[in-house]
Amino acid sequence: MQESFVGAWTEGSQLSGASLHSLRDLNHRFLELAATAQSDWACGGGLSGSIAGRVAPLSTTQREAAANCPYALFDLRFRDAAHWRERLQDARRWRVADEDGTDAATVEFVRLALFYAWHIASVAGLSAQLLLGMSVDTAEAFRTTTMDSLPSLAVTEAAYLTARWSDCAVYWSALVRAASAGNPAVLRRVQLHGLQLAAASRLPYC
Repeated sequence: MQESFVGAWTEGSQLSGASLHSLRDLNHRFLELAATAQSDWACGGGLSGSIAGRVAPLSTTQREAAANCPYALFDLRFRDAAHWRERLQDARRWRVADEDGTDAATVEFVRLALFYAWHIASVAGLSAQLLLGMSVDTAEAFRTTTMDSLPSLAVTEAAYLTARWSDCAVYWSALVRAASAGNPAVLRRVQLHGLQLAAASRLPYC
């Protein structure tokens, strides 16, 4: 896959440079969470296939390089339209006490990810499918909700945080190996392969 494809796709998707920068920042935050593996989702839950164990040995600089993808490395059940229609229809009913036990770093990440998902669904249309693995109906549910309904969902939705392609050991092994090797060209090829997977199936399976 050629780098020019990424440029053509982003130019036609109503995505700003700021939107892609924000996505890469979220990816980096996600990999940092995975590396610390402090929360339940990172301890054998959301990071199946020992992804947390693969990410942990990487340095901060290597994780930042791995995060430089034009798509999300994380997932919050974005393909599950029924889940999000129910959640977003009345977000207040899903509010839970702050002392729920979910670690603060994960909740804060999920809060930021939800705001980003709302923004992308609102301004970038079908690109939310490639960026986040959203179904068309999930994107519509986000697009028709209000931003102020999102913060109350962060704690409950933290339980669903997972790595995108969490069952695809081949992809994650290749990404971590390329990042640790320090070869930008090889790393970019792996990252662009992830975009091919996203384009092929909207939420990839391996």
